[in-house]
Amino acid sequence: MSGPPQKYVYTPLDQLKEGTIANVFGVVSFFKLPYRSKGTDFCSVVNIVDQSNAKLKCMFFSGNQDALPKIYKIGDIVRFHRIKIQKYNNEFQGISSSGFSALVFEGIIDAPLVPRTSSKSYNFTTEDQKAVETLRSWQLRLPNISSSRQHLSNVQPGQYFDLLCQLVGKAEIDKASYLLKVWDGTKCAFLPWKVYVEDDALEGDRDAINRLQGFTIDVLVYDNHLALAKSLKIGSYIVIQNVHAKLHSTPIENPGHDTYVEFHLHGGTCYGRGMSVPPEDNSDVKELKNVLDALDLQQNQTLNPVLDIQLGQMSPSFDALEGCQQLSVTVVSSHQQWQITPLASIITKNAPQKFHVRVKLRSFQPHPLYQSVKLYCSKCHSLLDSPDEQSLNKIFEDFYNCSPNTSAPNTFWYQSAIWNTVNLDNRTVAIHFVKKYDILQSPEDSLIMVEGGSFKQICKLSSQFNTIIPVKSKEEHLEIDLSAPFLIQGNKWLYGCKKCSNIKSLEELKSLSLKGGWDVTEIAEALGVELLRHLFVMNFTLEDETGSLNAYLWQHSEQFFRIPPSDILMDSNLQERLHEIMNVLCPPEKQMSDFPWMDCCIRSYNANNEGKEQICYEIFDTFISMPHLN
Repeated sequence: MSGPPQKYVYTPLDQLKEGTIANVFGVVSFFKLPYRSKGTDFCSVVNIVDQSNAKLKCMFFSGNQDALPKIYKIGDIVRFHRIKIQKYNNEFQGISSSGFSALVFEGIIDAPLVPRTSSKSYNFTTEDQKAVETLRSWQLRLPNISSSRQHLSNVQPGQYFDLLCQLVGKAEIDKASYLLKVWDGTKCAFLPWKVYVEDDALEGDRDAINRLQGFTIDVLVYDNHLALAKSLKIGSYIVIQNVHAKLHSTPIENPGHDTYVEFHLHGGTCYGRGMSVPPEDNSDVKELKNVLDALDLQQNQTLNPVLDIQLGQMSPSFDALEGCQQLSVTVVSSHQQWQITPLASIITKNAPQKFHVRVKLRSFQPHPLYQSVKLYCSKCHSLLDSPDEQSLNKIFEDFYNCSPNTSAPNTFWYQSAIWNTVNLDNRTVAIHFVKKYDILQSPEDSLIMVEGGSFKQICKLSSQFNTIIPVKSKEEHLEIDLSAPFLIQGNKWLYGCKKCSNIKSLEELKSLSLKGGWDVTEIAEALGVELLRHLFVMNFTLEDETGSLNAYLWQHSEQFFRIPPSDILMDSNLQERLHEIMNVLCPPEKQMSDFPWMDCCIRSYNANNEGKEQICYEIFDTFISMPHLN
């Protein structure tokens, strides 16, 4: 038979004595979320007060972060059992001792008396309940016990504040910073600065992110907060402590322009800086959830001019643009509301940021232009030269050294034929016609596998057949070799990444034989090929009245030129068009004063070049506005 529950004695904070083990109640006046100490343990710092008006600073260490007090807000009520009292700098300090345990309650009157604790069992008596309720009422009269939480609508530039919010999007900016896109149902009094991020890098529901543009802010977090930021789930409710609302600096003070505010969670733990995920049954979380659920976006969100421009001008016509930008040969597809930033100001700013500039193209690389066409793997981020005609000749000559198997039998999924060419060194070419629905198709609908063909012969076949896969024989089997183009469709010569592809048997094409058409993505997936993306990669030296900088054009190059880079190496008309565009942007026989102006969006980002950190720049959301060349 078990005895009565153990009765604990609680010591008022003004009666604590050095060297004793005590049990205490208190109101949280300051806290640091658990952080990794210099050793292997986690550390939690908590300052508490009670009705005696005495204060006690507590420091708790544990190898298990969950064993530390689960505090989410100044004003929470705590009950600590078995803390050791010691003196440090002539002040009492509480530290955890053997058997230490903690209960944490919300400080809100009438909130449920459900403790947050990692203890599997604990006593909570009627006297304990009265102690919590008494502290809840008492703290309301304390002028210095108040949470620094703010609604976004109340935040002022220069302020540090705590924010309870919902996460709607996130993205890695670089190795040192991470973006959290959050909202709390209110709108900032100042326009929040939006951090540039690639569309495919942003996690979250696109519809929700677009719908909430007028409400969300972008918070950049750094250093020791990165791991937690990456682990946060979209849709979760989080508390971000000690957010810095920083006035976005502009290069030219101009009262006619809007004021933007940036939001940063700096590294370290000073002033309680950090992030936490309170439980969903937390009263503040439930209140926020009710507010967000009840918010009728269609009625309450008045689209601001920024959003109106972005939605209405994503695809402007050249006729409309000519009237307002006659002096510029390029146009920004969005962000027209941004003020022009001088280049001299941009190069003094930290990354990442994005800007609207008006510049001239002083010079560009590479020369000749065909060298700008590269092959990019989105998986391993490798960047390779796209083979030119001379390289392709060599590749297919090497292929021919592996003579085609002219005696290979037909199979149920393809039928073979031999093409004995004349006046070409008596080259023998094997063509394997892949069946569709168990029958051969007309040339314009056919996929053929070609073995032993030269570059010129492949070009000739590509003008007649829908899809070509160069292959070679190995031990009576056909296989692809990613040293050559993986697949050819018209002027598109597509390649696969040797590093990231996991090549499968060509027999996997059978799985596509009952589908309509020959889709490149489906073929690549069936054969385990990681497709390389064609890009123009150029280095532009941009110049305005204040200075110059080098900016890359690559990920948005197809949008910029409106020319598919996958086609240009095999299309002389597109090559000529690219030359004409560059001659307009950077006229070879004119003075800089006669060069045309370019409206561009550029973004800055941190990069590592052979171990050296540097800031780089890239052109985005910009396209050519030359009707006679489009």
